[in-house]
Amino acid sequence: MAHELGNRHDALRMRARLNSLIRGFFAERTVTEVETPILSAAGNTEPNIEAFSTGFAGPAAAGARERFLRTSPEHPLKRLLAAGFSDCYELGRVFRNGEAGASHNPEFTMLEWYRVGFDHRRLALEAAQLVRAALALFQRDAEVTTTSYRDWFRRGLRLDPFHADEPELRKPLRDFSIDPDGLSRDDWLDLLVTHRLQPALPQEGITIVYDFPASQCSLACIRPGNPPVAERFELYLGRQELANGYHELNDAAEQRARFEHDNACRRARGQSEVPIDENLLVVLDALPDCAGVALGVDRLLMHMLGTDDIRDVLAFPFADA
Repeated sequence: MAHELGNRHDALRMRARLNSLIRGFFAERTVTEVETPILSAAGNTEPNIEAFSTGFAGPAAAGARERFLRTSPEHPLKRLLAAGFSDCYELGRVFRNGEAGASHNPEFTMLEWYRVGFDHRRLALEAAQLVRAALALFQRDAEVTTTSYRDWFRRGLRLDPFHADEPELRKPLRDFSIDPDGLSRDDWLDLLVTHRLQPALPQEGITIVYDFPASQCSLACIRPGNPPVAERFELYLGRQELANGYHELNDAAEQRARFEHDNACRRARGQSEVPIDENLLVVLDALPDCAGVALGVDRLLMHMLGTDDIRDVLAFPFADA
């Protein structure tokens, strides 16, 4: 598309149609649209995600001076569920500091929703239904394939991601120029996904990968077993990761430990620590059994419009904002 203005106008019209479809999809399922704060006193502790921050100049009694632009609406949506609200979703802008260009815009659109009584497997299928409905706007469809994380590695690379040692994980990456300094076992697993497994996915298919290593749990439940697994999924549209979902953890003590571990990793990397979301932790034990997922709307539009440049689906990219 080469960022042509006329094509951008077409993309904006398609975005409006997609937003309307999303709202209709959830209205049919009695999932309520909500709006939650964009500015928060707490940040995202995940070491691989950096938030924008700003300062509040008003009365000191109003709360913390430092505020973070949300990287997702996850925490306030969970607080609503913990307070007894029903299934809900938010369609809106989120912000992540760092890369900008063809693949990333620091300001982008995320759809996030939560379903009480769902686990990650059931929610993954609903996410696939939404994606197929979006593709139908172009009279297109996509076959849905599901696989466990373990089987994905076994079929694609003939190794067991739960038991392979680091030399085994590095071997399929020997043709790539990768600096191994400071890389953890999970880093090598992620590199195998991005460099070997993702490029082999069917370009016109939907692939759901579920049950990740427990070390990659983030905010998901861990299911005991041999090996234990994180009850999360990723949905790929073609070769692009589109959505990431969890069977949600509702144990405040465990979640606090994970936040603190994230900040310890940040310190080790020389990054700034991020304030932990105490407002979430104080109610997390009351979170009902549920699953949640975040989906990148811009990436979905990119696939629908046949472009690999995010700037083609934005009114004004970051450089022109």
